[in-house]
Amino acid sequence: MIELTPVFENKSNEPLYIQLSNYIKQEIFTGRIRQSEKLPSKRKLSNHLGVSLNTIQAAYDQLCAEGYAESKARQGLFVTRLEDDMFSGLKYPQNMDTYQGEQKANFDIDFNSGKVDLANFPYSAWRKLTIQSLYEDEGDFFYNGDAQGELSLRNEISKYLFASRGVKCSPGQIVIGAGTQVLFGLLCMVIGKENTYALESPGFHRTRIVLQDQGVSTVPIPLDTDGIDVHQLKSSGANVVYVTPSHQFPLGMVMPISRRIQLLKWAEEKDGYIIEDDYDGEYRYKGKPIPSLQGLDSQGRVVYLGTFSKSLIPSIRISYLVLPPSLLEIYKGRFMVYKQTASRLHQVTLFHFMHGGHWHSHLNKMRTLYRKKQAALTHAIKQYMGGRVEVIGEKSGLHIVLKVKIRMKEEELINAALKRGVRVYPLSIYYDGSQDYQEPRVLLGFGGLSEAEMEKGIRLLKEAWDI
Repeated sequence: MIELTPVFENKSNEPLYIQLSNYIKQEIFTGRIRQSEKLPSKRKLSNHLGVSLNTIQAAYDQLCAEGYAESKARQGLFVTRLEDDMFSGLKYPQNMDTYQGEQKANFDIDFNSGKVDLANFPYSAWRKLTIQSLYEDEGDFFYNGDAQGELSLRNEISKYLFASRGVKCSPGQIVIGAGTQVLFGLLCMVIGKENTYALESPGFHRTRIVLQDQGVSTVPIPLDTDGIDVHQLKSSGANVVYVTPSHQFPLGMVMPISRRIQLLKWAEEKDGYIIEDDYDGEYRYKGKPIPSLQGLDSQGRVVYLGTFSKSLIPSIRISYLVLPPSLLEIYKGRFMVYKQTASRLHQVTLFHFMHGGHWHSHLNKMRTLYRKKQAALTHAIKQYMGGRVEVIGEKSGLHIVLKVKIRMKEEELINAALKRGVRVYPLSIYYDGSQDYQEPRVLLGFGGLSEAEMEKGIRLLKEAWDI
């Protein structure tokens, strides 16, 4: 059976059957449900989701009425075969990150914030170190490794974090895992699901989804010019907060020392925890790198979360937690039964990559490259769009936010860009709550584009938006 796992919002004004039909449409748009694919039977889906047959029937009827599905006698319900150009004029679901399958080819320029520059990845060195790792180990990598990850790699991460980010930790405090979302699910269990988690709004939507899937209570906290609003955090009832202080996602502000101290005092007073996600702290283009919040923590209230997805390649799926002593004790007492999720071979290869100096060289090279790309992007925006737009968050990272000062809504901006073969991304998906995000702003990632592609993309956006 196709895996369908919608998150129903009980407080939503939309009935369940509409939420379900919208979810299935989203899966069709993204390609996770393929065209002409058979949908689950009503009874199986009813049992799987724990909702009534009437709800499933109504959702399927809605899909058929809108032309997304068709019933075939004695065979079941199938997704309608749609023509490729039917997608170009339609609003895509707001929490969609990428088109997949056939639709992907329709975009000449994709300003995807999750992409990096693969052309400059050191393939030869990585291949050599992978083979070296296999020969040195002589097959032991086929067995399970340490639940916390390879000790050799944790040693290197510990040294790197202290030298570059001011993080104070031993290798024994580090837990490696296959991506931020996997580790966040584990961390949620370690801290406890009975807690209320405060999230930046706007903030990283995938974190919010993980917490909601875990059944955890979340509360959105708005931002001001310095980051998360601590006054509203204090009145929220939360005792855990997730923040991106070195480069707020998606707006890009850097949290100053005064706000960081306020956060640490809040955590101490609440007997709570701060989860610091330093997802792209390596890339800062103006000023020196910002020291970590964890480095200021003297009470063991900060969990530091890092990843190699932005600094190396996304598919390597190696991220890590740095647990404070109180949470490390809980983890070792209850959760080391969970086996390591990241490939041992990749972990040891990464150890050799860091230990041999390749990592340092690669970071320096990519900082220079991304700095040039960021400058080229902002130059193109200034050249073609001038004062009709405002660039937000240009000092760090691999994306910017573009505030467009014309009479077009976010959806209209995105659809107009799609017709020109350019993919830009909505900012509204990163909000959770009733905050006003109607101001037309879109997100542009530049890590995976060349300077020529960025220039072309901005020129096409100028034409699409008639600026």
